[in-house]
Amino acid sequence: MKTMQLGKTDLDISRIGLGAWAIGGQWQWGWGAQQDSDSIATIQHAIAQGINWIDTAPVYGLGHSETVVGQAIKGMSEKPLIFTKCCFQWNDKGETWPDLSAASVRAEVEASLKRLAVDTIDLYQIHWPDPAEQIEEAWHTMQLLKQEGKIRYVGVSNHTIDQMSRLEAIGHVDSLQPPYSLINRQYEQEVLPWCAQNQTGVIVYSPMGSGMLTGAMTRERIANLPADDWRRNADDYQEPKLTDNLALVEKLKVIADKHGVSVAEVAIAWTLTNPAVTGAIVGMRSPQQADGVVGGASLLLDEEDIALIAG
Repeated sequence: MKTMQLGKTDLDISRIGLGAWAIGGQWQWGWGAQQDSDSIATIQHAIAQGINWIDTAPVYGLGHSETVVGQAIKGMSEKPLIFTKCCFQWNDKGETWPDLSAASVRAEVEASLKRLAVDTIDLYQIHWPDPAEQIEEAWHTMQLLKQEGKIRYVGVSNHTIDQMSRLEAIGHVDSLQPPYSLINRQYEQEVLPWCAQNQTGVIVYSPMGSGMLTGAMTRERIANLPADDWRRNADDYQEPKLTDNLALVEKLKVIADKHGVSVAEVAIAWTLTNPAVTGAIVGMRSPQQADGVVGGASLLLDEEDIALIAG
């Protein structure tokens, strides 16, 4: 699988990375029930297909996602790159709250290293700029953790240009993780160009619009999503956006048929046409799902395809 350098780092990452949000299982922002055996098989299969990085976070399943990732990569002679995050604490009731204090960041790093069973985290990110007044404190702490060898590179997720500029004054922002897809383009006009100008790598999440752009979603399926699937209340799954989103999927189906690929692969490939984007985080819950998306890393959309999507 083709790789690209992430910003100014020495990390060459595959154009697609495995997103480990859903394998966290059932929690407040979960995607429904998930078998650990399926998750482990998926991770190992994706790596065999050429994916060389995994993006996770402590809050995904309240520690469970990181634990499963650690189990999946245990014993591998060549482990994938591991990207994780800091921001949230939680209690025994499953209640979460943001904390970017120095003490919290340090505690999160130590806990992540233990769950993942690794000595160093390749990319450590501030998950959300919340509390916003603490991002500099967190960033200072992350610089120290780099010096201590616990993390290699530092990035952010869901940050604005102003927030990244504040951090850049302290230490380089190696990467940004923003949502980016055909139905979420809010970062496209200003933030992505800023990243390109400042040599900040970009790994986008939700390139398939949280499943909307996979071609598998119908009104009936959406109406019958499990009660613990957070998408039941997401704007993109409700009117007035739903009708427009389903119409867009029909265009993607035409392109998918033309190239002999899946609709999901077309949606992923579109995000990778942006020159500022280094890679796309793709959620996978089974080996079969992995097989249905890996082609998005190599699919080249032509001018006709781009015009159809834009029309």
